Amino acid sequence: MLSIPTKYFGILSCREDAVFEFPRGLPAFEDERRFVLIELAENSPLVFLQSLTLPTLCFLAFPILVVDREYRLGVPGEDLAALDLDPKRQPALGDEVLVLALVSLHDGFSLTANLMAPVVLNLKTRRGLQAIRQDQLYSHQHVVESRGLVVAC
Repeated sequence: MLSIPTKYFGILSCREDAVFEFPRGLPAFEDERRFVLIELAENSPLVFLQSLTLPTLCFLAFPILVVDREYRLGVPGEDLAALDLDPKRQPALGDEVLVLALVSLHDGFSLTANLMAPVVLNLKTRRGLQAIRQDQLYSHQHVVESRGLVVAC
């Protein structure tokens, strides 16, 4: 078991096979390459992407289909290859990959989600990256409507 110090959750324990490896890190955090997902029932469907090495680095995220039920994945071929996925086709959401939209809280009230650059996690290999879309189909500041969502941060 790993022992992970966190700013927001105290010290957490998790199995090594729960860790996601980000070979490239995340934009602006290229040196942070190991993360774990934290899911708390009281905050569902919100999930937390916690760095294993930097206790203060924890991203808020929603599964992409919570934000947009019609979301169409558009991961570039080179990113798919980096995730050990077939670069010639988009993977199946939920079966092959978990796709998360990173969330920002503005003015303490309004939420936006980054649909232009979702975090894509290969569920089999436990590899992840933030995949920046090549098109302009989605925004990096998509307003999250509160339809039934209650978020306690």
